[in-house]
Amino acid sequence: MRGFLLFDIDGVIRDVAQSYRLAIQETVNYFISWRPTLQNIDTLKAEGCWNNDWHASMELIKRHKTNTGDNSNLPKIKEVIEIFSGFYFGGDPEGDSQGWKGFIKNEPLLVEKKFFDELLTKGFSWGFVSGAEPQSAKYVLQTRLGLKDPPLIAMGEAPDKPNPTGLLRLATQLAGGKLGSEVPPVAYIGDTVADIITIKKAKQVIPQQKFLSLAVAPPHLHGLKNQFKRTAYENQLKNAGADLILNSTNQILEKVKSSQFFTKQSID
Repeated sequence: MRGFLLFDIDGVIRDVAQSYRLAIQETVNYFISWRPTLQNIDTLKAEGCWNNDWHASMELIKRHKTNTGDNSNLPKIKEVIEIFSGFYFGGDPEGDSQGWKGFIKNEPLLVEKKFFDELLTKGFSWGFVSGAEPQSAKYVLQTRLGLKDPPLIAMGEAPDKPNPTGLLRLATQLAGGKLGSEVPPVAYIGDTVADIITIKKAKQVIPQQKFLSLAVAPPHLHGLKNQFKRTAYENQLKNAGADLILNSTNQILEKVKSSQFFTKQSID
């Protein structure tokens, strides 16, 4: 085994600009009649502690009310979760996904099943560490990508990132024992500052293990019209400590061909 590749899901495996991020926008607007922009959301997430979109929605509501001098009561988190889930799932999250009518149906895939098959043939074991609800994560991985019982840590199964508990648990599972200097390197691919901080914290917990932080700008920042915003976002990822900036998730296949894949580098 050459190494272990752990993936975030949102912004890495699927484009969530018109699903999770749209649900944040619509949830905030529902409560205070103000719709944050994608830039507002990116700026918040750049702080590295708002990986949970329910809490991010609540924080955007709170800050806007403070900035506008609105002293009315904040909604309760359970109310935010209910409204958010209504927008995102558009049906019972515990029910049959065929009955969902929400934004979850608006998620272009960023990779195909053969991507993971090829990683296995190149000697890399893989899994997923995501802040998405288990139902949402399993829907994209199993129903849409066709992965059979993929190794997964989702929301509620470990503390929210940047706490590294979930990442370390899954890496240990894939390694079949304790992590340490004798274990092949572990890389985590994410699209937010919180993902990068997660790896930094993992290094602090097990300094003998080689970890690598891979990062990719979310899909809504790609394209010529967003080149400046994407560069600024990637600079934030670099400044947070990303070891390698990818142009896309699929570029990993190109990079793993190199025997130097697990060295610190960056892509122009």
